[in-house]
Amino acid sequence: MEDQPKTLLVTLTGKDRPGVTSAIFAALAAAGVEVIDIEQIVLRRRLVLGILVTAPRDWKKLRDVIERTATDLDMNVEVDRGAGDNRSRSGDRSHITIIGKPLKASAMAAIAGRIADSGANIDKIERMARYPVTAIELHVSGAPADRLRPLLAAEAVRQGIDLAVQRDSLHRRGIRLIVMDVDSTLIQGEVIEMIAAHAGQEAEVARVTEAAMRGELDFETSLRERVALLAGVPATALDEVYDAIELAPGARTMVRTLRRLGYRFAIVSGGFTQITDRLAADLGIHFARANELEIVDGVLTGRILGEVVDRAGKAVALREFATEVGVPLDAVIAIGDGANDLDMLNAAGLGIAYNAKPVVRDAADTSVNVPYLDAILYLLGISREQIEDADAAVGIVTPAPPLGLDD
Repeated sequence: MEDQPKTLLVTLTGKDRPGVTSAIFAALAAAGVEVIDIEQIVLRRRLVLGILVTAPRDWKKLRDVIERTATDLDMNVEVDRGAGDNRSRSGDRSHITIIGKPLKASAMAAIAGRIADSGANIDKIERMARYPVTAIELHVSGAPADRLRPLLAAEAVRQGIDLAVQRDSLHRRGIRLIVMDVDSTLIQGEVIEMIAAHAGQEAEVARVTEAAMRGELDFETSLRERVALLAGVPATALDEVYDAIELAPGARTMVRTLRRLGYRFAIVSGGFTQITDRLAADLGIHFARANELEIVDGVLTGRILGEVVDRAGKAVALREFATEVGVPLDAVIAIGDGANDLDMLNAAGLGIAYNAKPVVRDAADTSVNVPYLDAILYLLGISREQIEDADAAVGIVTPAPPLGLDD
């Protein structure tokens, strides 16, 4: 086995300004070294630049040149001689996304401690968002995602933060399919309860809905029971319900941003096609599947046409949409909040419980409990700055961040 090549690690710190990086590389270029690795970050205009290069025979002479260059730049520099590349980056790699509102130092300390306990190493940390939540992504190596996920999920619950662990793979960078529940996920509230208000049955329908979402009642039975209470409601009430629907905060941003990247979207609902088809058309969602209310002579009959889209039906729809799009299940992201979403969440490569019931949070790959649907973009490696830049390019204005959050 050949010896690992001798290397130099150059670490430069100080006030950032134009020309710093080029000056250091000019000094390195004169020695004819090869660049092996680079990391650079800027925090509040303070630069930290790390450069790993092959070590020349007369490495001390190069060190002196680098130190003189740093002095001229009024920067601090360290030059360390060693061997090999960044060994910690071999083996299993994962992306860990942490979301907090606020994100406390104690929570970061706890998560970093659990990562260390697993034998993994944090190779890189970057901020994905600073408002309305703080989102941080860790690039971790040395432990499989399946080992990290339960360990970190338990710690996230203790710290009151959201956390997702995803294996580093090509799927994270390719076109993916997003499959979403509708009621209390894509939109706020439950459509069936809004319709029931027109029949004076809102309280009774809400009671049955809650029991079904907790998994205490068979979904199909509970749905037929609730729909029966809608008999006699004029079909025109569906237009009023649609006009009153409020999307989850960030829903349009999430769909708009991911569509630009070529993602495909589907909504799968235990609700009704009379609403979901219009939502899909409004948001530019590619696929929609839901139950169809029977309407006769302009009035709801209290019955459903065809097979019920229940817990199993949602998973079936997810697989069919994935086949139509031509992506593997590992490239599917499912988002839901209720017990009838569990099969769908388990079928996807990444199942996200969004402001979900406890039984769903416990079963999903990860959970997002902040009231912003576009926070899911951070799990996909898309930063708030990238979202705003893309919007600005087409004239969409983003509100200014809260005072005190500017750099």
